[in-house]
Amino acid sequence: VRGAPAIAIVGMLSLAVELQPKTFARMSEFNKFIRDSLEYLKGARPTAVNIFLACDLIKKLTDNLSILGDEGVNAAKTEVIRHIEEMLNKDVESNKLIGRHGAQAILARIPKKENINVLTHCNTGSLATAGYGTALGVIRSLFNLGVIERVYCTETRPYNQGSRLTAFELVHDHIPATLITDSMASLVMKTKGISAVVVGADRVLANGDTANKIGTYQLAIAAKFHKIPFYIAAPTTTIVLDDSSSIVIEERSHKEVTQIKGIQIAPTGIDVYNPAFDITPAELITGIITEVGVFSPKEMKIKLRSILNSK
Repeated sequence: VRGAPAIAIVGMLSLAVELQPKTFARMSEFNKFIRDSLEYLKGARPTAVNIFLACDLIKKLTDNLSILGDEGVNAAKTEVIRHIEEMLNKDVESNKLIGRHGAQAILARIPKKENINVLTHCNTGSLATAGYGTALGVIRSLFNLGVIERVYCTETRPYNQGSRLTAFELVHDHIPATLITDSMASLVMKTKGISAVVVGADRVLANGDTANKIGTYQLAIAAKFHKIPFYIAAPTTTIVLDDSSSIVIEERSHKEVTQIKGIQIAPTGIDVYNPAFDITPAELITGIITEVGVFSPKEMKIKLRSILNSK
């Protein structure tokens, strides 16, 4: 399972599946099972923040349900499962709102009656979320409005999520699309009339700094040089509004770089650096697209806190 939202949703659904057949005589047994399961799930991926927030929500829920006592342990189990199923539905709704807000923000910068070309990176669609997608959800919304001329998707080395997954989703939805290698992105920005770059995120800090699939940072730099708007599309569950200032970057197997489907393409003994993510500084980001609106990195923390606290 990959994609920050999907990791969280599938992780929680796995908990619900494991929880369903179990019986508990005491509330303390139920709470221990939930706590242990959540700690295990938090170890799934260190960079993607959604799974951590989802675990925290379920922990708070079970803490609140403890008041039911041993007699209410079955009711507590049912409520946790119900809440997890609700997370699935909310994620799809959230993605569609991200798509709508993002499309409006991009079109606001484009002259009327002009079709647009969008560049995206990695996979941020139905295969990375509960459905519809974040950055790819924005692209789907633009396509449904009839304004997409072409989408350029990077192959996203070394694991090729762009060529394997995003290209598949674009072809499936009959969205005009062209696959490019990662190293072609700057030339495409210069020569293909790119209107906007839209990518997803695995973690967004309160200051706007964003961790996303490796290669995102260089796209943001190239977009800045070519004066192309660069957007992050992410649900608020991906945004950390506390004072965190660092992000753990996961490093993956050297085989992703030295091999393709088990076939060696690099010499044995070569050292490999294979971080799965990089961090794009806030000053390179035009806007952060969420289900509650689009914000510049500078205004995001204050406005999001105000909106989320009012709910």
